[in-house]
Parts: sequence; C-alpha cells; structure tokens
Amino acid sequence: MSVDVSDPRSPVIAVGGELAYTTSAPLRAEIDRLLTGRPPVIVIDFAGLTFIDSTGLSVIVHAWREGQRAGTLIRLRATPRFLGTILDMTGVTGLLARQAPEQSAVAAPKPPAATA
Repeated sequence: MSVDVSDPRSPVIAVGGELAYTTSAPLRAEIDRLLTGRPPVIVIDFAGLTFIDSTGLSVIVHAWREGQRAGTLIRLRATPRFLGTILDMTGVTGLLARQAPEQSAVAAPKPPAATA
C-alpha cells in the first residue's frame, strides 16, 4: 500500500497484492487517518490488486460509511474486473454511488419561494 497526499483535497491510496484478513488492517487504519482531515474525496486505487476476501470488502464498506459521516466521497479507481463483479453482486457499487448527506444538500436545487 502506498499513499499519495500531493493533493490533500484528494489523497490517493494505492492498494496492491492481496486485500484479505491478514492484510486489510493497514488500509483501514490509513482510511481512518485520512478521514480525520475531512478531505472532499479519497481515492482508492486498486490497479495492483490481485485478490480480495470479505474482510477486504468490509474495509471498502467501512470507508464508505465513515466517509458519509465525514462528508468525504470515496472513489474507487482502476478496479479489476473481479472486484467490479464482487462490488456489483454484493450491492456495494450502489452504496458507493450514494452522496453524503452534506453533498446531497449542496447539490439539490432549492425550490422557489412561495409568494402570496
């Protein structure tokens, strides 16, 4: 795992190898550390990922949930086909597409004021 914080508003975590029970704790800790700074976006790059188990998947869900609380969008980049399939089958793709409440409120147009 490597972390690029050259743009603190959009740090990138590059994940390689296996993301499983024995290797997922450092990723979870890094996500939590980055979320304390409340960046608008955290990008998780899976270009080097070769395997993921349910523990690794739970880290992605954890990132989304904590990102929702912090108002940070979690974006996945370079997801291998096998990971995309797993995310779709488990419904995580739909979770990741949801905006944080603060983002939804900002993006939603305000209704026109009623006049009497």
